[in-house]
Amino acid sequence: MSPIGRRSLLGAAVAGAATTALAGAARTEASPPRGDLAAGIAADPEEHSAARSAGTTLAQAARPVSTRGYTRLTAGPGYPVVVRTDLSPAKRRRSVTRTGRASIVQVTDLHVIDAQSPVRFEWLHQITGSAFRPQEALGTQGAAQLVRRINDVGIGPFSNRAFDCVVTTGDSSDNHEKIELDWFLATLSGGRITANTGARDSWEGVQSAGSTLYYLPETGAPDIYKKAGFPTLPGFFDRATRPHSSDGLATKWYSVFGNHDDAIGGMMPSDSPVLADLYTGRFKFTGFADAGGNTALRRAVDGAHAAISGTSKLPKSRWEVTADERRAPFTPREFMGAHLDRSVDGPGPHGHGFTLDALAQGIGYYSFAIAPGVTGIAMDSTNRTGFVEGSIGEAQFRWIQRTLRAGSSRYYDARGAVLRQDVTDQLFVLFSHHTSDSMNNLAPAPDLLEKRHGGSELVNMLQRYPNVVAWVNGHLHKNRILPHRHADPARSFWEINSASHVDYPQHARIIDICDNTDGTLSLFTTLIESAAPYQAAYDDGSPSALASLYRELAYNDIHQHVTKRMGTPADRNTELLLRNPLA
Repeated sequence: MSPIGRRSLLGAAVAGAATTALAGAARTEASPPRGDLAAGIAADPEEHSAARSAGTTLAQAARPVSTRGYTRLTAGPGYPVVVRTDLSPAKRRRSVTRTGRASIVQVTDLHVIDAQSPVRFEWLHQITGSAFRPQEALGTQGAAQLVRRINDVGIGPFSNRAFDCVVTTGDSSDNHEKIELDWFLATLSGGRITANTGARDSWEGVQSAGSTLYYLPETGAPDIYKKAGFPTLPGFFDRATRPHSSDGLATKWYSVFGNHDDAIGGMMPSDSPVLADLYTGRFKFTGFADAGGNTALRRAVDGAHAAISGTSKLPKSRWEVTADERRAPFTPREFMGAHLDRSVDGPGPHGHGFTLDALAQGIGYYSFAIAPGVTGIAMDSTNRTGFVEGSIGEAQFRWIQRTLRAGSSRYYDARGAVLRQDVTDQLFVLFSHHTSDSMNNLAPAPDLLEKRHGGSELVNMLQRYPNVVAWVNGHLHKNRILPHRHADPARSFWEINSASHVDYPQHARIIDICDNTDGTLSLFTTLIESAAPYQAAYDDGSPSALASLYRELAYNDIHQHVTKRMGTPADRNTELLLRNPLA
């Protein structure tokens, strides 16, 4: 996601739909209108089994108690299953002949936050809301409860397969700190977490500084959040910083780079000489002494490609904090190396996609076996120059083509001529942090002065390989599903983007790949929420209650865009039809 960056959230019209109540899960046959990508409404609704809906948003989903002001949450009805026929018609009786090929869980944009870090830009939250979030002190509790829910569900609701893998599609840390990376790895592989840095016995973040521009939970001060109805929560920081544990995932998991895992604040190179040393220092960064530096920072926060000059001078800040070496920013190689520590192997695989050879070369992309006949390609869409948006380097672009070619008995050259070879076919699912329309940072990376490729180039290249069925990503902090249609239907694929777990609705997504044995595939996308209850007592310090509060505060954030982040029904629980390239 944009670091603390504002982005234009693309609106989508709610699908025209024919809705039928079925035994168990609701179902809607629809093709959401998206310009010239719209398709006809599927003609013959068939039942989707609800046998495995428990624990997913097929069964229930959070909803507000009130539509006015600050509100608590409660259980609401589940989301319907929308059948998307944009790329292929839905044939009758496919549910009878369907077999599961793979079941994947996507987790994205956890943004594990050291909310007391001296190198954050909270004072800019009125420019971009993600600079400060009222729930951010409770991120590790929220993430641990998401892990618990994934383990509890365990099986794809439509494939009936035990989860084959979990893939985190970037922005696992928020501010590029080693301690955030430690907390993230403990969350996914299991371990003890104490979400506290600096002073052991006091909170040193902006929420204890007395400024009414921030949510001050422990006092009755009339901050701008209290004026919106936020509760007073005595003892909040003591509860937030108590040690707690994560069960760790029970399924093998893989990790993908995001811009927050690659750059300071998600936008400045990790070796930035201006701010890097402040991470472990005694003073809170509150802006530059020169107007030029502050202007560039504001523009960068707002999503512009604005570089902070190495000559910008830091003010003599009077905001003193307790220094903590654990806050040191990590490099991309250190990010990969941390995954190779045997203590975080968890359910495997060792390195969670990264290898010693790749570490030595600084290569953050790889392929992996998801299930028999299904291969995953984890891309590194970050650009070492910094900035919010991404792209793909020339070496990686060529590697992706080689990987696709190795598992494709039929593909097309750049002129459209069909090429055939005698190899074992694979279905391919690609993963990245950035989306096709946020891969537009084509500046040459400082470590490799090579050509960079944007999202549209990548889409065009992927359509030369019919075995590509999906591209799964994050970054936008919203649910959005796009069809990438080609004149030859067999060369079309789906792009699946999921909401973050730091902002509401805090979803993860199950992706079931099913062969209908009728010449089509169905990709079922099913959203899940964390295992935290929808409501808990405000003085309950249990991890599940704090995770519940994490969700509630996120919903009520004064900068929140709930409707846009939720997406339309056609972006949530869906059946995505497409031609089976192997039929």
